Amino acid sequence: MNDKAIGLLELSSIAAGFQIADTMLKASEVRLLLSRSICSGKYMVLIGGETGAVKAAVAAGETAANGCLIDSVTLSNLHPDVIIAIGRTQPVQPEGALGILESFNVATMIKAADAAAKAANVVLLELRLAMAMGGKAFCTMTGDVASVQAAVNAGRAVIAQAGMLVNAVVISRPHPDVYREVV
Repeated sequence: MNDKAIGLLELSSIAAGFQIADTMLKASEVRLLLSRSICSGKYMVLIGGETGAVKAAVAAGETAANGCLIDSVTLSNLHPDVIIAIGRTQPVQPEGALGILESFNVATMIKAADAAAKAANVVLLELRLAMAMGGKAFCTMTGDVASVQAAVNAGRAVIAQAGMLVNAVVISRPHPDVYREVV
């Protein structure tokens, strides 16, 4: 299945999360990308597929949430690096500057990572979503200094507009030991 769109639901209940994941998968032909409990006792369901199918599955999940919905997002025409960075299993050799975006929630971070990847010629290294971070999320990227700065600025604007910005930094020449911690 080609993931042309993704849908995400953040829920306040772990039990509801399992039920909503089941509802979404039965509602439409989508692929489950992530379904797990996250910090602060929340649950996250992330699906991918054709845009119409993702929208239908997200709508079904929202309807079934019964007051447990914290946030949801459907993104079409997602930059392909975003999905790769979410599921990164092998490290990428970073080159150049290091950019980091940090958000108070998952949905906003995915939007910001997409904006960053589309804004400049950068490689998304990792998109970490709410695991062992108190429900926060962050994204790391690499490239030449100007590209990383442009990408971080684009992502920062998305996060700031949503009122979810924790921090955003660019390190022009990171020490090699810093990169070892990233990858």
